[in-house]
Amino acid sequence: MRIDILTTFVEMFAGPFDESIIKRARESGVVDLRVHNLRDWTHDRHHKTDDEQYGGGDGMVMLAAPLIEAVEDLQRQAATVTHIILTTPQGRIYNQSVAEELSRKSHLILICGHYKGVDQRVIEYLKPDEISIGDYILTGGELASMVIVDSVVRLLPGAVNSMGSVEEDSFTSGLLDCPRYTRPREWRGMKVPEVLLSGNHAEIGKWRFNQAVERTRERRPELYRLYESTFPLRKEGKGAR
Repeated sequence: MRIDILTTFVEMFAGPFDESIIKRARESGVVDLRVHNLRDWTHDRHHKTDDEQYGGGDGMVMLAAPLIEAVEDLQRQAATVTHIILTTPQGRIYNQSVAEELSRKSHLILICGHYKGVDQRVIEYLKPDEISIGDYILTGGELASMVIVDSVVRLLPGAVNSMGSVEEDSFTSGLLDCPRYTRPREWRGMKVPEVLLSGNHAEIGKWRFNQAVERTRERRPELYRLYESTFPLRKEGKGAR
């Protein structure tokens, strides 16, 4: 997969994309990740990427021309179909299902929204997939883009050592994850559940499933109701995988 990011704050991406899974995925060729300075597509001597909004009011608006020209250049470079994403509070809410959807694309271009947003003509012309990572406001779309890229890249084949671990993550099955334990068996009087020490993988699977169901029901009742309606015949204790 190739991922291009358009931003006026390139330096923000250095740390998150040079560590851990993202770093390994880039080095191994699982993902071709490039961060571009939007100012490279400006034509004035000040390299402006935003301006005051028509109609008055506080806050700047990102210019249409640099954004559209940048996307068009990146599309010409790509050898496959491009999926354009605009990070914006007005977009559809991001979740694991959307991450899985995007992980099946060959080329993503992420436009980092900023200030009061982008000129509406960017949306009308490019028709991007508008995405919000939650109902709160950030200083810009850079952090949102990092979240999207991280959650997508880890789903790509070869990005992590064990895809089985990825498949058991919260939300992947519609449930929150079950409790997890490691050494020592007992610490400050707190013991690891005996079933996890039994070696009986069928019973361990049932325990983990039941724990995931109960945790979801207690902590995220709306998620549990959705899961229950999606899998009405799936009974507790019979869903071990």
